[in-house]
Amino acid sequence: MNEGLKKFADTAHCPVRNVISRFSSKWAMLILSVLAENGPTRFNAIGKALPDISPKVLTSTLKTLEEDRLVHREMFSEIPPRVEYSLTRKGESLIPILNSLIAWAIENR
Repeated sequence: MNEGLKKFADTAHCPVRNVISRFSSKWAMLILSVLAENGPTRFNAIGKALPDISPKVLTSTLKTLEEDRLVHREMFSEIPPRVEYSLTRKGESLIPILNSLIAWAIENR
């Protein structure tokens, strides 16, 4: 088998499969875009920007993005408690690529 094809055939170590699968859901990409456009953003504000996402899915997606170190969650000791989400440096490094994909999608829809 061609060397270039071998790297994609090994499902456990495929560079594309393992990275893309973590942020390729429509919600993850949209959340990353919202944070890129707005900076630190509260949970409810993200939900308002994406009105068709359920709170459960938003929570789950934010947790995944946080685990992957693309999003930072900051909790403020206030009453009522305030939580903001923002992009990490790693998350910010993904935005130019994501913006290119969005531009391609707009041109080709």
